[in-house]
Amino acid sequence: MSDIRCAPSPIPETPADTNEHLHASRVAIGLVVPGLALVIAGRPDLIVYAVFGSFTGMYGRSECHRERLRHQLQASGVLLTGVAIGVLLSGIQARPWMLVVTEVGFAAVGSVVTDRCGLRPAGPFFGIFALGAIAVGPAGHVAPWAALAIYAGTALLSIVVGQSRSIRGRALGRGTAARPVRADGQPDTSEVLIQAARYALALSIAGVIGLLLGIGHLNWALAGAAVPLAATDARSRVYRGIHRVLGTLAGLAATAALLLPDLSATVLAVFVIALLFPTELFMTRNYGLAIGFFTPLIMLMTELAYPTEPMTLIRDRVIGTLLGVAAGVAVAVTTHRSRGAPAVD
Repeated sequence: MSDIRCAPSPIPETPADTNEHLHASRVAIGLVVPGLALVIAGRPDLIVYAVFGSFTGMYGRSECHRERLRHQLQASGVLLTGVAIGVLLSGIQARPWMLVVTEVGFAAVGSVVTDRCGLRPAGPFFGIFALGAIAVGPAGHVAPWAALAIYAGTALLSIVVGQSRSIRGRALGRGTAARPVRADGQPDTSEVLIQAARYALALSIAGVIGLLLGIGHLNWALAGAAVPLAATDARSRVYRGIHRVLGTLAGLAATAALLLPDLSATVLAVFVIALLFPTELFMTRNYGLAIGFFTPLIMLMTELAYPTEPMTLIRDRVIGTLLGVAAGVAVAVTTHRSRGAPAVD
């Protein structure tokens, strides 16, 4: 994998807080336009596909425009694959065991791809999440071509916004992603494969236990298992898991406050759009706080796409998160070996 380098900008560095706001603004704009378009068209239930497309903008946070373009294109491919497989599984109304097997395979391959590409945020979490969230939807909710078109259009917009000089203002430096590398700077194949095995094992454990317990929304357990593994040392993985649980619990309280009053679909869709900015703003500052915003965003998006009884939805999310994070942390700690790279967010 070639390493594209960008010359440092002659413009003095701006404060970190400013850069964080610029990046969060880019990500948010990527959802505002298609999200509002769906609301105006009377299809807020389809905002789930736009949300996953907007996740493309999360990549390349502090990279110069050429590296950001390369990584966002690569990330959009990973996400598109997850969305497409999810649409396929939804269409055939795949059984829960099929979802587990598919997600385990996708997680392993996705881990190799994202490590080889040096993507940051690290790991295949967003692709795993997109696959599972869409796969559990009812068949015929939307034509497959329409779902993929909404995703692709939003992803393309996010990439364009990420390259906009008027918004970006300047290249933000060379920003390379943390990944297992050899002394020559190339990915360490053995470490890449070990990390892929961690993802496969963690998701397998969460999936099998989830199947045995018969929990609802099994996709949340699978996604939760992937969360701790994005960090590169045992302590960071444990802390990330703790932050995930605490942030999710706080976010579920906010979710209950929004779902129980029986607000209109339009209002819920507007909240989904609004919650993306603080989610990305705090993602590297305080992961737990970011998840506090991310959780209601995802829950509202899910409720819009596949309406269910709010308290059942919240209960399933708590159980799934606890199960998944426990599996991920257990695998992360028991298989830990130093990778010689800094922890990633």
